[in-house]
Amino acid sequence: MTETDPGSPSGTTTASRGGPIARLLVFLRQVVGELKKVVYPTRDELVTYTTVVLVFVAVVMTYVSLLDLGFGRLVLWVLGGS
Repeated sequence: MTETDPGSPSGTTTASRGGPIARLLVFLRQVVGELKKVVYPTRDELVTYTTVVLVFVAVVMTYVSLLDLGFGRLVLWVLGGS
């Protein structure tokens, strides 16, 4: 019979606080349980999400590049470079 530890989150038993091997096995069981809850996107959703990310990255990259070019020219103008 396992006892519930009053100082631990509900559902945690003193048996799960065993040695490193027991804790590893509990962790692995929890990982498998969480992976069973995963909902994978359909192919169409995946293509849409990938396209959105790539477009966003291209827009941000362009914005940062223009800022860098502008600040670089500003610094050269202020410091009297060519």
